[in-house]
Amino acid sequence: MNYFTGFYPSVRVDGAGDGVVSQAGGAILTSMLKGSGITAGLSGTLEPWRKPFAIHNPGKILTDLALSLATGGDAVSDVDRLRNQPEVYGRVASDPTISRLFKILATVKPAKALSAINTARAAARAHVWAHAGQDSPLHGVSTENPLTIDIDASLLNSHSEKEDARPTWKKGFGFHPLCSFIDHGILGTGEPLVTLLRPGNAGSNTAADHIQVVKDSLKQLPEGYRAGRKIMIRTDSAGGTHDFLNWLTAKHRNLSYSVGFPIHGAVADVLPLIPKNGWTSAYDSNRFERDGAWIADITGMLDLSAWPAGMRVIVRREVPHVGAQLRITDIDGHRYTAIATNQKKGQLAVLEVRHRLRARCEDRIRNAKDTGFANLPFKSFTANELWCHVVMLAAEIMAWTQMVAFTGTKARRWEPKKLRARLFEIGGKIASHARRTTLQLASTAPDVALLLKG
Repeated sequence: MNYFTGFYPSVRVDGAGDGVVSQAGGAILTSMLKGSGITAGLSGTLEPWRKPFAIHNPGKILTDLALSLATGGDAVSDVDRLRNQPEVYGRVASDPTISRLFKILATVKPAKALSAINTARAAARAHVWAHAGQDSPLHGVSTENPLTIDIDASLLNSHSEKEDARPTWKKGFGFHPLCSFIDHGILGTGEPLVTLLRPGNAGSNTAADHIQVVKDSLKQLPEGYRAGRKIMIRTDSAGGTHDFLNWLTAKHRNLSYSVGFPIHGAVADVLPLIPKNGWTSAYDSNRFERDGAWIADITGMLDLSAWPAGMRVIVRREVPHVGAQLRITDIDGHRYTAIATNQKKGQLAVLEVRHRLRARCEDRIRNAKDTGFANLPFKSFTANELWCHVVMLAAEIMAWTQMVAFTGTKARRWEPKKLRARLFEIGGKIASHARRTTLQLASTAPDVALLLKG
């Protein structure tokens, strides 16, 4: 006789459920909002934009939107996912109220409104990092082990005529924002600092934009960590410009940097001249020697007098992976890349692999696009700038929750989609007894113990 598990059971379905919470796991995010003080901070800094006799607080409205994005929404209207669960998320403003707030913030001194939001974000970040202690990105920071700020740009397509949407270099139409993120290292994720929304035709290597992003990023760091070699700026070759590096290395800033460096002209000319004993093995991300990849320091072979003092140029040579296309400057069937850095100490392989770990910044941008960044909902450019800040709030509360509640667990490195599927979407039921309200999580959820521990 053959036995099989069958397909799906037949159940009777009705809509009579009472006290059921579909996203009960999101309660851990509300705990982070309260613990970090971000809602109270936003309420204070945005008080000048609050209308007399307004019922809903502007700070609460923005954090409600951030919660809706963190738990899986990607539009303003998705806040109704929280509106139907007041026992967990409190009173949530209506869609017209939210629209009116965005219109006010985007038209009445919008630059000051964004500055007020960023002030509250910086204060909350300092508080969370201080509470995280040795799990904070600041733990063990030094010149040899700097706090890393990654900068990268991305393209956002627009499917309608939005203000300042322009054709992009990839033949699309939309925007070309420049973003910065704190790298939490190989054991964690990362958190956003700045999103500079730009028209789609903005240049990739515009030094003024890179400088502005670094200025605003440093303001997001706690006092005492806004200058010096213990802060490293890491970018691709778009940051390898004279103006940008001169600004980073000015005496009163003296920041560390690791940027992509173009291979043409003098660099391309010296590649055939590098002696065989000048190459050493490259490392993989775990700092083990990598087969088919070598690095060399060619600083002494170049005239770098026009560049900032102390700059080093490191070249990487590797066997191209299957399908890779070689450039005209590649020789001997190998692929060549180069970086420029002012880090003095450390093995060449360590400095080079530290730069290549910049690829995690692309993961942060991809995760942001899964959290509302891909769809700018407003026609107004300033309103879309505000939306970008709400997206950063959503990414921050998830990153802070992982840092404080999930350190040492598998959830510390989970991306937003997995956090939602495994934690935030755990169901629950509201139970009231003796004037106390209890949220009872589904005991059969695979990771409910992890959520309760957090």
